[in-house]
Amino acid sequence: MTVLGAPLLRELVSKYGCIYPSEDSAFDGDGYVLTVREDRTLHYLEHRNMVSREIIFTPPDCVAHLTSKSKFGRLGLSFLNSVKVHSGFVGRLALELVNLSNERTPITINQGDPLIHIEFLRREGPPEPYSGKYMFQFMDDEETAKYVDILSNNFPSLYPRDRVERIGRERLVRED
Repeated sequence: MTVLGAPLLRELVSKYGCIYPSEDSAFDGDGYVLTVREDRTLHYLEHRNMVSREIIFTPPDCVAHLTSKSKFGRLGLSFLNSVKVHSGFVGRLALELVNLSNERTPITINQGDPLIHIEFLRREGPPEPYSGKYMFQFMDDEETAKYVDILSNNFPSLYPRDRVERIGRERLVRED
């Protein structure tokens, strides 16, 4: 596997909407820095799922890995979920966070704060795209339709239109 540098990642974003919306300033040399879609304060020992502002599409020949920004780690914010985004996944990410501050003080994360690095890596072998229940999670109808088109037009053998439309109708729309 090879990490895709920012120029290659920009190409994927342009061609397939791999990060949407994207901001040029959020690309770093090895990937992109994600934000959250709403402000949230986590109190000491509180665990919360926060949802990324950006939609992520990991192409079938890639996987993505997540790491937290050290700015929040130094405050005591711990990033709990697995660090992998499956190939073929489309949706906003549920970022599982807990406040472990030694000072036992609240930690506030604001929409637009750089929170999580995402790096895309090329995978080897035949594609086996994600097919779980979180496909298209936290996306609205218009966003889902956009990605149904991207998937079925660019990868028709992996994503037959009727199948991805059905998955889109059954998606998780909001955080529970």
